[in-house]
Amino acid sequence: MDTNRDNISFTDVSVLLEILFVTVASIGMIVFLRNKLNNDEAWLALTSPFILISAAIIPTLIHRKDLSQIGFQTGHFQMLLRILPIACMLVFSVLFLGILILSNYNIPLPMRAIIPKNRWLEWIVYQFMCVAVPEELFFRGYLQTNVITLLTTVKRKKFEVLGWIGIIICAIVFAASHVVIFKNGISIVTFFPGLFFGWLFYKTKSLLAPVLFHGLANISYGIIAEVLT
Repeated sequence: MDTNRDNISFTDVSVLLEILFVTVASIGMIVFLRNKLNNDEAWLALTSPFILISAAIIPTLIHRKDLSQIGFQTGHFQMLLRILPIACMLVFSVLFLGILILSNYNIPLPMRAIIPKNRWLEWIVYQFMCVAVPEELFFRGYLQTNVITLLTTVKRKKFEVLGWIGIIICAIVFAASHVVIFKNGISIVTFFPGLFFGWLFYKTKSLLAPVLFHGLANISYGIIAEVLT
């Protein structure tokens, strides 16, 4: 008898079912409210973040887990200080060149952000507090943490490749959620930043890194698009 085979326990199945239920219910509720509220941005700015934050924190508290397990910690702060500036310079340079090329060829930008006139400070705060924080808390803090934990539990070992599998799975869910919520197929491109957000969280063990980069990425994309197009 092979004693090294993977063992899937009742606990593993219950965790998987919880992940599926929480994810589908959360995204489904956001889609329902978007339709019900007729895309009322004022209400959606409050309800969508509330749903994602609740979906991440409530199951964690029910299981009596420390919130540090879903990223409420400073993590490897020195690593963050090294990685974030370099990542911003590299990624935002590529972003600038990409938008410049698209604008020169009159190709419409995917998911163009609209910066409200005379309300740019409010828009910046919104990108961090109502977009980056709730999305990273749910997709990286709750979902990615639980998916990687489940994978490593089933395998009984912590393989580096399992971490990447978890990052990829959550980036797929992140992108698919954007497609479903915004009803726009081009939103699938959020898979790529989702990979980087996931990697930042995996390496630093803190939500601080992906939240900062997510917010800065959204703001930079909006400003560059506004200037070049």
